[in-house]
Amino acid sequence: MRQLFGTDGIRGVAGEYPLDRKTVFAIGRALGQRLAARQREGRVLIGQDTRESSGWISEVLAAGLESAKVKVFSAGVITTPGVAYLTRAHHFLAGIVISASHNPWRDNGIKVFGADGYKLSDRLEHEIEGDIFAHIGQLLKATSHNVVPACQMLPGEQQLREQYAQWLADFVAETDLSRLRVLVDCANGAASAIAPLVFNDCGLQGDFVNITPNGRNINAGCGALHPEYVAQQVAASGGKYGLGITFDGDADRALFSDAVGQVVNGDAVLLLAARDMQRHVRLHNDTVVATTMSNMGLEAALKRAGIRMLRAPVGDKYVLEQMLKTGATLGGEQSGHILFRDYDITTGDGILTALRVLEVMARTGKPLAELVADMKVFPQEIKNVHVREKLPFEKLPAVMESIRAAERELEGNGRVVVRYSGTEKLARVMIEAESEQTLRRHTDAIANAIQQAIGV
Repeated sequence: MRQLFGTDGIRGVAGEYPLDRKTVFAIGRALGQRLAARQREGRVLIGQDTRESSGWISEVLAAGLESAKVKVFSAGVITTPGVAYLTRAHHFLAGIVISASHNPWRDNGIKVFGADGYKLSDRLEHEIEGDIFAHIGQLLKATSHNVVPACQMLPGEQQLREQYAQWLADFVAETDLSRLRVLVDCANGAASAIAPLVFNDCGLQGDFVNITPNGRNINAGCGALHPEYVAQQVAASGGKYGLGITFDGDADRALFSDAVGQVVNGDAVLLLAARDMQRHVRLHNDTVVATTMSNMGLEAALKRAGIRMLRAPVGDKYVLEQMLKTGATLGGEQSGHILFRDYDITTGDGILTALRVLEVMARTGKPLAELVADMKVFPQEIKNVHVREKLPFEKLPAVMESIRAAERELEGNGRVVVRYSGTEKLARVMIEAESEQTLRRHTDAIANAIQQAIGV
């Protein structure tokens, strides 16, 4: 069982374990030795989001990497999928992103991509953890350790961002998007440096908000956890905007608002994209990979179109694993991570997701609301419980009894999903049912049982 890596890298409060300076240095050294063992004269790319702590974490991590004889280059502020793309395009041994995605500014994280642009496997992360703990032990024995920033700026850093922006724009180059006007929330995050470049290259009429990061305002009341921010502004614009787009802090996912201010999540995007790809013979085996959190309404709507839906564990890396296993060319999460494999894409990209939605709207001449109008969403409630530790639910009798009671009552007419967050000390209780009263009753019962057993 992995102790440092969650579903999306290593994450925590900046300055505290495992993101204190000595541990970050040990992470860099362990990664560097792994990479140096594969190839001499290895190069690693580091990119970061706009958090106050991202700069020093990048520098300390780079020092750890260079202590293992790996040469480190910085792409500066850039999106997570931007690092994945540039890692492959410029033949780096690995790409590393300093970001905590949608989390508050005090948090941060370390995400790692291999030379192929894919996130590391669970097995490899587990092996690297052993190396990290060994290096932590060595550093703790040392009386002192000076960390010297070693990260070099890549020549033409802005040109690299422009290259990535043009690569994205090329995906929709054959579609005229100039008639669409959109409002874009960049979450004061990494999209602030990229999205305006991309939309300009596409000829889109875009107005941007939350595009002035100061190190502490990333995701603050905006971004993918607050899609209502853009939705309300779109609704109040009196028809000025045909679409609202909101990115998270590192722009690997996107959520939307239709022209009247209704929030449209990743499930609806999967439906829209699946039918469009099916129409253009790009949906391999008429299959879509979603997760255990995706609504039953998505599954029913896809079935009516002759498309089957497979479910993977929560986490875009697990969605991708299922896609690679089955050959599916579309997959994603309700939270807005969407993976398009009809092109050679290795990770979710919020900006690309936005372009694909806009492409469908432009080609069909239909507003977003009409494109997803037939998806009947089952009432769904998600309750988060802060926990002291992540004990297996099977070891908590009262919790298991509350889960089984819900499953017995909802059999065939709803779903119960109880899981731990892969990035935070949270238990998530999700229930779908035809009756809101029923789902709330069971959600509260399970959440209360978890709170009494292991709650903070």
